[in-house]
Amino acid sequence: MPSAGQEDAVAVQFLVQPENLVHWSNFEPNTSVETVKRVVGEELQLPSESIIIEKNGMELRDDTRTLASMGVTSNDDAESSRTFDLRLSTGDTYSMPSQIEVVVTFNDDRPTKKIVVGITKASSRKPYLGGFRHKKTGVVYHHAAAQSIVRGDASKKDGPKVVKFHRDCQTVFESTRSAQCLRESGTQMARSDLYIDGKRDVTITPGTYFSSEELHALKLKMTIVLQRHWRGSVARGRAKLIRKALRERREEVARMEQERIEKAESDRKREIERRMNPQRFEDFEILYTELENWRQHETLRIKSMDDASREERQELLEQLLQKETKLLQTIDKLKATANDANREKRIQRMLEMMCAPKKWEMGDGDVTEVHTPFTARAKELMDLYRGLRMPGLTTEERLDVLLHVKWTVKEFDCNLTREIVQLIDREAELLNRGRSERTMTGLRKRTGNLFLQFVETPEFNPEAARFRRVPQIS
Repeated sequence: MPSAGQEDAVAVQFLVQPENLVHWSNFEPNTSVETVKRVVGEELQLPSESIIIEKNGMELRDDTRTLASMGVTSNDDAESSRTFDLRLSTGDTYSMPSQIEVVVTFNDDRPTKKIVVGITKASSRKPYLGGFRHKKTGVVYHHAAAQSIVRGDASKKDGPKVVKFHRDCQTVFESTRSAQCLRESGTQMARSDLYIDGKRDVTITPGTYFSSEELHALKLKMTIVLQRHWRGSVARGRAKLIRKALRERREEVARMEQERIEKAESDRKREIERRMNPQRFEDFEILYTELENWRQHETLRIKSMDDASREERQELLEQLLQKETKLLQTIDKLKATANDANREKRIQRMLEMMCAPKKWEMGDGDVTEVHTPFTARAKELMDLYRGLRMPGLTTEERLDVLLHVKWTVKEFDCNLTREIVQLIDREAELLNRGRSERTMTGLRKRTGNLFLQFVETPEFNPEAARFRRVPQIS
């Protein structure tokens, strides 16, 4: 329903034909018919040029007429004088909108508020659930439940709908009256002049009397049965928890045993790997200790041989010395290989630390990584060193790497850079002559070592100053 407008506004009722739908809108008495069509068209989402307004069956063709000229005033409470018929011209059909915007105006200083109201199209008459009428505008406001969908019992949706509310039942006049019956009570008995049908009569015979002591005994018996069942349920739950705890314990023990076996196996493999491929100082100490224990054990065994002569024991000791010497040579080869691998890892780790970004702590506690010109220089030198040490390059790729290294070191003029340039020129000439990589292994190794020395010099790479073992004297 429309909200109350200003003091001089009049609530006008429009009956939309042929659906006979009611629409209310507030207008001032001096509003023209053209303005009424435009406003109603915007509210009902209809084209204003297709709207035809009729009063008492006569069409209002003059759009310049006002509502006051047709008898609509703010002082008139008659609803018939403020009722108009509204229909569309031929060829246009009215379509009820799915939602409308209602402007709510408050009496205090609060601003007006627009509310979007959804419209449910219903074919039945709207029920009257009470309401009130505005004394000044004459607008009848219905109860809010009349605008909502009635949600009844789900089992009665498909059954016949019974109207339980009506205007008459809320406006009926009731009165209380007392009456005295002629016959207050009585029973009908069969007699000679009266026949009573007894087909549906039922004879009820009383049973055995059930005393209070028997009821108490029955309650006690049933209570014991309930207690027995409850205690059994509690015992079964407790047994279930105990079995669960035992199962989890067995699983935990099995898991710990499996972890112990896996750890022992990994330790055994690690010990074998330490002996087969030693890398650290502790690994070689284990090899030397085991070799010494083996030599002492074999020496005692040979010297304790009573059935062997002196010459035979001396020959066995010489064989033992040869085996020991061979094993020591093998350990030394492993140590040299490990030193080369560890040296290469140490160099790569040092180069990566040189080109790592600086970490600055900000005012809010966050840490920011920043690349400086020095770290960018270190990153460029690390890439060139990796290119020099990279195997399997083609001749063009190798020449490209050598050219970049040459122009990098020629920025500085010293004995080290001149020697690097000389070695690069020599390798480039050998590559142009078609020499194999195997014949240039030593040359490339020497070039790589000199360039590493170039990278580790603070004059050429400022980040290398942090990795100098002996501080530089300025």
